[in-house]
Amino acid sequence: MLKPLCQKQHKVGLETLAGNRPEKYFSDWVDSLPDVLGAKTLKHIVALILTARQNKKPVVFAYGGHVVKTGCSPLIVDLIKRNIITAVVTNGSGAIHDIELALNGTTSEDVDQELETGSFGMVSDTMDFMNKALSDSSASTRPGLGHAIGHNLRAAKHKDCSILYAAEKKHIAATVHVAIGTDTVHMSPDLDGAALGAATLADFRYLASIVELMNGGVWINCGSAVILPEVLLKVIAMARSKGIEFDKLNTVNLDMQTHYRTSRNVLKRPVKEGNGHQILGHHEIILPLLHQMILLDSHRFLDLDIGL
Repeated sequence: MLKPLCQKQHKVGLETLAGNRPEKYFSDWVDSLPDVLGAKTLKHIVALILTARQNKKPVVFAYGGHVVKTGCSPLIVDLIKRNIITAVVTNGSGAIHDIELALNGTTSEDVDQELETGSFGMVSDTMDFMNKALSDSSASTRPGLGHAIGHNLRAAKHKDCSILYAAEKKHIAATVHVAIGTDTVHMSPDLDGAALGAATLADFRYLASIVELMNGGVWINCGSAVILPEVLLKVIAMARSKGIEFDKLNTVNLDMQTHYRTSRNVLKRPVKEGNGHQILGHHEIILPLLHQMILLDSHRFLDLDIGL
């Protein structure tokens, strides 16, 4: 039986979201970090991101649902507003958690408990919203699931927490890449499978055109172990079939552990040796660090205005 989103119990709410104000003396702490291993890599990643933006190259943030579930959405929204992140890419999970957080200020069910009672994923608001977004995408001259979701979130109570809404408001690319059967909204008997396929295919083709311009840019994969690394591999293959090179592309993987597809399809295959960079750790620790270090280090990039 479907329930309204507000009647579901969730593990993530507005009170758990990260803040994004740089604290005084953070610079002293960063300077004190040992210049080896993970700390050295994190500093290098910050420099790569800021260099790419100074050179007007793309920085694409590809994220899974865990980024939203760990309360890190405001950090990504802030980097979008500051012109650091120039495109966002997510899977169905990332889109669903983004939608729920924007609509109700909560997301992330207790799967073990809800599955036992037969109510896992049975959320009327989320399913209705997705159906509306798909309908709008089908009728739009600008089809695509990411755009449709961001556009429809403009009336959401907590839209300022939404990564997809922030991308839409900033007029940057937002694409959603869905594997049928992996997301709770696919359980709805009212879901239009043809519309879903068409919308996510439109996003895939849109992303392919963006990646063609990414040499010299940075692709960040954060919290997607399978779908988004596979998507990256395919759009790189499409670009290379046109003779486009990626000798100056850098890729970054941020996750809690090493996975096969991130190791091969993010850190190795798309880039030349030495241009794939990885930080292992919890998103709720690594992303706030990365965000603050970007703001702190931006003063060295005199031509870069990130709205500090």
